[in-house]
Amino acid sequence: MIQEKYNVIGVMSGTSLDGIDLAHLNFEIINGKWKFQILESETIGYSKDWINQLKIAVGFSESELLELNKKYTLLLGNTISNFISKHSIENIDAVCSHGHTILHQPKIGITLQIGNLPEIAKICKQKVVCDFRVQDVELGGQGAPLVPIGDRLLFPDADYCLNLGGFSNISFEEKGRRIAFDISPVNTVLNYYANQLGMEYDDKGTISSSGNSNSQLLNELNELEFYSLIHPKSLGYEFVKEIILPIIERYGISIEDKLATFTEHIAYQIGLTLFNKKSKLLITGGGAYNDFLIGRIQYYLKETSLLIPERKIIEFKEALIFGLLGVLKLRDEINTLNSVTGASKDHSSGKIYPSK
Repeated sequence: MIQEKYNVIGVMSGTSLDGIDLAHLNFEIINGKWKFQILESETIGYSKDWINQLKIAVGFSESELLELNKKYTLLLGNTISNFISKHSIENIDAVCSHGHTILHQPKIGITLQIGNLPEIAKICKQKVVCDFRVQDVELGGQGAPLVPIGDRLLFPDADYCLNLGGFSNISFEEKGRRIAFDISPVNTVLNYYANQLGMEYDDKGTISSSGNSNSQLLNELNELEFYSLIHPKSLGYEFVKEIILPIIERYGISIEDKLATFTEHIAYQIGLTLFNKKSKLLITGGGAYNDFLIGRIQYYLKETSLLIPERKIIEFKEALIFGLLGVLKLRDEINTLNSVTGASKDHSSGKIYPSK
């Protein structure tokens, strides 16, 4: 008999390099509907050395990536083990981990999330469900975004679910199918320029709000080919490194103006995405704390109710949903939707590593 209650750890590391998100989660299915609790949760920041390695790893050779994967799996496994020990968490059904994306080029069949080697189960001494993207790419999909099935099952009252992390992505129901895709870079770019001012990020968008949007740069960004593509579509850091940053760097304007312009670009693209303006938009991810960005989104969506949930959901929604993806995998149920990724079929994605 398939169990109806699950006690798991959800683990996520995003492209914004804020750190490793860990959340102790309880799931229960009642009358066919999933309920959840986020219990203990925390973000473990990366050392400067790890941040630097993860930033440049997109250019690593195959042998360098293999070595990085081993080291990161050890780091991740120990981080998970310490989290479990610190909070005295017992009777865990599984650790459900995304890993950290280094390469994501689904058009040529490549996606790499480090930290998903089998050794992770031995290091943290738990059953581990991980490596959720590879199978989808093998089935012709984008391998992303994977969060939308969690949006459907855990947040059914929201018309749209928007995440503002390293990239913005959105999911919604359209004619009975869940649709989702990446919209634009967000914190991968905003943090890059905040770092140049000696700050980890632009707190509440204060720096951005002090700058002026450059109309010529804004127009050039908005005219990029990616924004005219139909879904499914997804973004990786390569897009930021090879396309976005070179464009911005051609303009001899202040960092404040670069931040103001890119914030306007993010908000404008989100505004274009919602076809139903009189709707409820749930916003999560670190960008939900960027007051200036939220204000600019509201400017383009005047009739839309912007829903900012409690802190744990804002900060740990992706860890929460990867916990759910792991649970669905344990149940051998669909956790990846081809309407979202473009794969040849819906499927139950991920690898399961036993604790022994």
